[in-house]
Amino acid sequence: MRRGAITRESVLKSLAEHDELGQEAFLSKYGFKEARSYVLVHEEREYDSKAIVGVAHKWDHGRALEPGEFSGRRDHAAAWLKRLGFDVKAVKNPDWARDEVILACDLVMANGWKGLDSQDSRVIELSDLLQLLPIHADADRNEKFRNPNGVARKTFDIATRHPDYQGKPTNGGAVDVEVLHEFLAQPDHMSKAARLIREGIETGKFQNLPPADDEELDDGASAPEGRLLLRQHRARERNKSLRKKKIDSVLRKGGSLTCEACGFDFEEVYGDRGTGYIECHHVVPLHEAGEGRTKLSDLALICANCHRMIHRCAPWPTPAELKATIEQRRSTQCRNSAAVVHQRGESTERAFLEEQR
Repeated sequence: MRRGAITRESVLKSLAEHDELGQEAFLSKYGFKEARSYVLVHEEREYDSKAIVGVAHKWDHGRALEPGEFSGRRDHAAAWLKRLGFDVKAVKNPDWARDEVILACDLVMANGWKGLDSQDSRVIELSDLLQLLPIHADADRNEKFRNPNGVARKTFDIATRHPDYQGKPTNGGAVDVEVLHEFLAQPDHMSKAARLIREGIETGKFQNLPPADDEELDDGASAPEGRLLLRQHRARERNKSLRKKKIDSVLRKGGSLTCEACGFDFEEVYGDRGTGYIECHHVVPLHEAGEGRTKLSDLALICANCHRMIHRCAPWPTPAELKATIEQRRSTQCRNSAAVVHQRGESTERAFLEEQR
């Protein structure tokens, strides 16, 4: 469905038909089920958002949309209703993000790897903190979003997955297990990450970060310390002033703008179009990124390909480590190529001798 394919008037007509028939008859008539993701709130009543949108299409275009023709999720029905000025709210809360699980796991570790009760002051404090976390949009949260009961339940999801726990684990997600094992393997590292996430929320630093782009969403899973510290890391790398200072510093010392990992030179390959261009990578680990000001020595000049490879999965290699990997790979390829050439030479020589006999 293209944007603007339904109108506010058609939605209001659908609401009137819904009120006249009743929810069960309305859904049955048009083949829809109860909303599982979002509901439309109008005049203090809740309606199945996807069904309302599908029927609204009838008033504008002569036929109702079939349930399989569109989604009731955020990008489809919910988004169309919001654009028309309607109030839409989530039926259930979003899954816990890695950043949230890090904070919960840090609390469980501090409690001797035991879950906490919803009345515990530390759970209530974490609940308040999570509601300030700039990860989930307001429209994706319902009135129970990260309330003390939900936070307490998450602490038990984590605690019952600990290797020493003898009972039956509670329900939880794969992220709970991943973060738990990261805490067990690197407790100081992960606790420091948790502290920096807390600091970023409490000081409002994360609220001022630029929105995450598609690349950061992809890389978020590769950053054990969480997406917010990754966004902070990226923001520093994209600071135009710091990048210019780093480039000027290298040029003043007689250096060249070549990738510190693979040696790629944009100007050499692209001519004038590549003059003065190269990316910056912040070499300070994410769990230390919240401390102090960025120094030029914290930045490495690197090409876009190597930069993407560094961020692709954890643990992130330093430019020097990536350079060693590249050189080892090249050396192996050269040896293999030489061996192939040698074998071909021997084969050619044998063939020649056979012809001479």
